[in-house]
Amino acid sequence: MIGMSLCESNAPAYLMLADGSIFEGKSFGASGTTIGEVVFTTSMGAYQEILTDPCHYGQIVIQTFPIIGNYGINDEDGESSRIHLNGYVVREYCDTPSNFRSSGDIDNYLKKENIVSICGIDTRRLTRLIREKGVMNGAITTENLDGINKEELLKRIKSFSIKGAVQSSSSKAGAEYAVPNAKHNIVMIDYGFKRSICNELTVLGCNVKVIPSSSTVEEILSHNPDGIVLSSGGGDPSDNIAEIEVLKQLIPHNIPIFGICLGHQLFAIANGAKIIKQRNGHRGSNQPVRDISQGRTYVTSQNHGYIVDIDSINKDVAKVSHVNGNDGTCEGIEYLNIPALTVQFHPNSNGGSQGTSYLYDRFIKLMEENKCR
Repeated sequence: MIGMSLCESNAPAYLMLADGSIFEGKSFGASGTTIGEVVFTTSMGAYQEILTDPCHYGQIVIQTFPIIGNYGINDEDGESSRIHLNGYVVREYCDTPSNFRSSGDIDNYLKKENIVSICGIDTRRLTRLIREKGVMNGAITTENLDGINKEELLKRIKSFSIKGAVQSSSSKAGAEYAVPNAKHNIVMIDYGFKRSICNELTVLGCNVKVIPSSSTVEEILSHNPDGIVLSSGGGDPSDNIAEIEVLKQLIPHNIPIFGICLGHQLFAIANGAKIIKQRNGHRGSNQPVRDISQGRTYVTSQNHGYIVDIDSINKDVAKVSHVNGNDGTCEGIEYLNIPALTVQFHPNSNGGSQGTSYLYDRFIKLMEENKCR
């Protein structure tokens, strides 16, 4: 045990996993019962970005770092306007944050967003269990376990699946990030986008028009984009049949494309590749990725449970540009039939290394070369 738990005096709470394991802890955030896919992230900070990342839609997230919330919550660091995950698990949390930007604490933030959470459990043991057995469903409840039907709860846990992640996370009205004297006009298809992606592009002098995931090819082309960004997002990429069909129809238009995370996976499917669900996924700000053309490895921020099957990539259509330094899985693709590049990780400075921002420069170069043709 590391010091004294900051939630020791809180009401009891329980985490039940699909294998029947039960972890007893303390409640923080909202009260009630929530079910989700239990995953862990190795990020030491950026907890507000993690909470608001649409990639976590439908999940119960474990923070492996032992204390969360020390610098509080503010109005600027959110990746979206709300929390998308289903539940939150920490060893300890800080209820008296110390930071000049802080406008609140994590406990009250979770209460306001109605996110059922648990603290005071052995997150190291829990993470080892998930790592060894693989991602599984679970439930957090503040109800007395002696007073509920455990068999019924376990049945509900096992039957849970994440559905409609993109449709639930995508903006219905869209948004616009404009800059004076813009060099390029970009359309971003919103599968559950992160604000930091738009921030990176506007710094480089690009107007960014964010449009809903349900947009048709005609609607996309009506904005006369110099380039298209396929955003990150959550859920099983194979569920997005209509979105994949739109990407297939976009290919012949030869517009430069940059895909990130889910966008990377959807574009791979549109070009005939297959997707594999990982045992644990890659979640954290310390994932090593090797750029094959440079022969250089970068530390990246990632948040995904699916990968593109390298063996399914048609070598006449595309080539692998990046691989994971730990397991050799696909982390990036360059396309031969269209000016497009996609990556599995998040090339931005929020919650991770700034070193991979060069990929935005590559995308800018694709747009400039396309204009000169």
